[in-house]
Amino acid sequence: MLQSKIEMTSPAASRPPAKRENLLVNLTCNILIPSLILAKLSTPERLGPAVALVVALAFPVTYGLWDFWQRRTANFISIIGFTSILLTGGLGLMEVEGIWFAVKEASVPFIIGAAVWFSQHSKRPLVRQFIYNEQVINIPKVDAALEARAARPAFDGLMRTASRWLVASFMFSATLNFLLARWLLKSPTGTPEFNAELAKMNLLSWPVIAIPSTAIMMFALWRLLSGITRLTGLKLEEIFQTPPPKEKSGAA
Repeated sequence: MLQSKIEMTSPAASRPPAKRENLLVNLTCNILIPSLILAKLSTPERLGPAVALVVALAFPVTYGLWDFWQRRTANFISIIGFTSILLTGGLGLMEVEGIWFAVKEASVPFIIGAAVWFSQHSKRPLVRQFIYNEQVINIPKVDAALEARAARPAFDGLMRTASRWLVASFMFSATLNFLLARWLLKSPTGTPEFNAELAKMNLLSWPVIAIPSTAIMMFALWRLLSGITRLTGLKLEEIFQTPPPKEKSGAA
């Protein structure tokens, strides 16, 4: 799958909030345009399989670099996603068997899920960056309420549960990635037929993989927010971060 980059907000309080990513541009550059190129321009009389693959991958690579330049956000998650795109091109140009594409597709969410699991007891667990970060949650207010109610141990258990659900979403994605690749990639690599299959896999990855995985992650967020309201006594609207007021434009 030509993967769209998985973004996380920076946990550093000293940094200004990152600009929001344009989802339409993301999907267009990472999924739509590459899929159309692979499906329509891979025949010998057009670009050919190898050139079409390189051109298709140039869009998500260029978009990833441009997005980093615009938003100045980088982390190992986005780096893994960026590396995955490069691996897709490398494996395609080396014309390896389709099984290795399936392994590559499964390895990306598997590595992220494993990192979330092993980071649970570290000083910066990744669950805090995915679903419990300062751009979404008013962390100082939640922390103050937890301390006032001596609910920190119960909150730590809640975070561990959220981490497990998050890991489950990535492992589910890894399994579906592998199965989808094995089901679709049947033709020899380096052929127009293979590129067309790669394009189809790229398009199907959104409804087949991204939507169910996101649903699991949203369930984890819902469980976390429900637990926070119970432990802190705060209302749901008090938990969320208040967006900064928009600056009024106009002549002084």
